[in-house]
Parts: sequence; structure tokens; C-alpha cells
Amino acid sequence: MNFLQPDFAPAYPEIFLLVMVCVVLLADLAWGEKKPHVAYLLTQVALLGCALITFGTSTPDVVHTFSGMFVDDPMADILKMLVYIAVSTVLIYSRSYIAVRGMLSGEFFSLALFATLGMMVMISASHFLTLYLGLELLSLSLYSMVALRRDSVEATEAAIKFFVLGALASGFLLYGMSMVYGSTGSLHIARITEVIQSGAINHAVLVVGLVFIVAGISFKLYVAPFHMWAPDVYQGAPTAVVLFIGSAPNLAAFGFIMRLLVEGMGAMVADWQGMLIILAVTSMMIGNLAAIAQTNIKRMLAYSTISHMGFMLLGIIAADENGYSSSMFYVVIYVLMTLGTFGIIMLLSREGFEAEKLDDFKGLNRRNPWYAFIMLLLMFSMAGIPPTVGIYAKLSVLQAVLSAGYIWLAVVAVLFSLIGAFYYLRIVKLMYFDEPETDAPILPQNDVKLMISANGLAVLAFGIFPQALMALCAYAIQRSI
Repeated sequence: MNFLQPDFAPAYPEIFLLVMVCVVLLADLAWGEKKPHVAYLLTQVALLGCALITFGTSTPDVVHTFSGMFVDDPMADILKMLVYIAVSTVLIYSRSYIAVRGMLSGEFFSLALFATLGMMVMISASHFLTLYLGLELLSLSLYSMVALRRDSVEATEAAIKFFVLGALASGFLLYGMSMVYGSTGSLHIARITEVIQSGAINHAVLVVGLVFIVAGISFKLYVAPFHMWAPDVYQGAPTAVVLFIGSAPNLAAFGFIMRLLVEGMGAMVADWQGMLIILAVTSMMIGNLAAIAQTNIKRMLAYSTISHMGFMLLGIIAADENGYSSSMFYVVIYVLMTLGTFGIIMLLSREGFEAEKLDDFKGLNRRNPWYAFIMLLLMFSMAGIPPTVGIYAKLSVLQAVLSAGYIWLAVVAVLFSLIGAFYYLRIVKLMYFDEPETDAPILPQNDVKLMISANGLAVLAFGIFPQALMALCAYAIQRSI
């Protein structure tokens, strides 16, 4: 039996990160109690190292390794770089928050790195098993992070709901993959595409498998009607963990959709387009209407996420390179907005107090005009109001849908977007026109102050000059799909 030595170079970032997870755990064991910031610093070093390795090993070509189970292409490299930036930003925002709540430990950082590793595997998978392994590594890490505050009843309840529904969704996904395997005789994405295009399949069996796969993906994307876990998890989990869940994993989920639906089952586009249209409309409707009734800002942002993921699906529905690149642009901008929004929420939180109610934002302009301005930019961007970048994110997916001939779908999306503007502008009204309920000072550390300012100004800068990021997303799709 001849064993072919795989090319390890495309997987160097994943290998390095796995080694660094072990280093973080050992460092925490040695110095965790006396120097809890060692684990934080090592985690940031790990992310920086991954970014340098990814940049050094990137090529404009598509490279397969590990018997075709792992792929390195421009889309994977760009998504991974964005994941590193998002996770690093999450950790900067979260450090003070988790320190005063007894969560500044090696467990938090090692779970964050394991989740990052799962995202990287999802992004570079070219085999159904690799996709599933990456997804489960991410999911199990997130379940544990939600339950990390063992003294919190709300966090424990949220973790149980997240775990039970997540296990159900994983079962759907695995069952769907087994149906595809039974119909095509392969789990390799490239081979599945060839078999489907040849027509030598049982189409009915394949469609049943596709239904289960889309259901499993929908859970991971917060898409209605598989969204029921998101509001409870957002409300019950520590804000630092919610920020992690709501940011970088969305980039991996986009990569997951591209590998599974577009690359693997692109020949069945007529079948999954209809499913995604239903999911997109349902998500925009439920997300925007339910968010209006919320008084808890984390719960409101959970429903906001549901509506944004419905918008993101519009580009996938268009089923062309322009649509896919617009969806990628949308999810990148959404992650940028989410990072800043939850960063402000953690900024207003302090020891013994969680800034979770909408009323906690009353009079923020009088307490700190700069952070109120940053929040205003973020809310305008979420609502799609110029000159912030959110307007270009929405316009790009709407243009893709119109080009594909779905005029009615674009009209529905615009109507629900107008409804959604209400609850974003309500926060602006609270900050600028209401009296503050507290005069507690807002005293962030210098790195947090700098990062939040850069985050908010990036939303404005990309709104004025969006072309570079749009071109980057278009390049990633054109060179990879």
C-alpha cells in the first residue's frame, strides 16, 4: 500500500493554531493564577502568527491537499484573515469585561482558539466530513463558552438550549449528508458535483438530503424558522461570549454555504433557490417585526441578526458571481457593525452591572459624546442610512437580486428594511434626547478606546470608499468558485 505524503503547507495556519492552543493551556496551568494576562497575550500572538502564516502561504491558485479534503484558495485566505481580525478585536473588547466577572482564564482563551480553528477548517473544507468536523469543533466550543459562568443561571439555561437545539441541527445536517452520499456515492465536493451534473442520480433522494442540509445550515445562520435559540442565547450568555458568537462565526458560516451549496450542490441551484427564498423572507419578517417589541438590547440585536442573515441570503439566491460577492461583502460589513455595537455595550457595563436594557443608553451623549457618536454611526449603518457602509451592503445584495429577476423579492426586502430602521433609530433617540439614568463614568482602557474609535470610523470610511472592500470580495469569489 503506497502512502502519498500530503502537502502540509496549505494547513500550516491550522497546525500552528493547534500548537498554540496547547501552549496557552500549559501557560495558564503554570502562571494562570498569578498572571492571568499571559493567556490573553499568547492568544493574540497565536492570531497574529496565523495571519502571518496565512499571508505567507497564500496564492492566487486553488490548491487541494489531504486527498482533496482540504482546499486553500483566495476566498479561504481572505475569510481566514477576517476571522483573525474579528477574534482579536473580540478579545480586546472583552478583556476588561471578563476580568471583573472572573472569566479571565486560560479556558476562555483556549475555547476561543478552538472555535477559531473550527472556523478555519469550515472555510477550507472540500469534503463533507471535513465540513462537519469543523462545524462541530466550532459548535462545541461555543456551547462551552456560553456555560463558562457556572454561577449564572441565565447562562446555564442558555447553554442547555443552545446545546440541545444545536445537536438537533447537527443531526439534520449529518442525515442530509448521508442521503447525498447514498445518492452520489461520494463525500468529496468536487466528485458530488460531477455525479449530479452527469444525471446518474436518484433526484428525489438527493432533494430530501438537500432539505435536511439546508435545515441544518439555517440553524447555524440564525435563519427563521430555525432561529428560536438565538434570542435566548443572546440574552442569557455573557456579553463577551455573545459578541464572539455574533461576529466571526458568521464569516465561517458564509464559507460553509459556499462550499456546501454553491460548490458541492451548485447543479441543484433550482432546488435550493426556492428554499432560500422562503428562509430569507421569513427571516426578514420575523427578525424585524419581533425586534420592535424588545426592551433588552441583546435580545433586540439577536432578532436584528436574524433579519440581517435573511438579507445576506439574497445574494446567494441570485446564484451568480455578483450575488456571491455581494453576500460576502454583506457578511463582512455585518461583522464589523456587530463588533462595534457589542463593544459599546460592554463599555457601558461595569462590575455588578450589565448594560442590557435599552434604557441604559439614555442620555449617552451627555455622558460621553464621542461614544454616542460611534453608536450613532453603527445604528445608522445597521439601518442602511448614508453615508455609512450599511447602505452599500444592502444595495449590493438588492442589485444582485434584481439582476437575477427577483424584483418582488427586492421590494419585500426594502419594505422590511424600512421597518427595521425604527428600532435602530430608537436607540439614537434614547442617546440624544433622553435624560441619563446614571452619571457613572465610562473609563475604558487605551486599547479598547482606540479599537472602538477605529471600529466606528471604519463604518464611516467604508461608507465613503466601499470600492476596495467590494473589489476584494469580488476577487475572492472569482478566483475560488
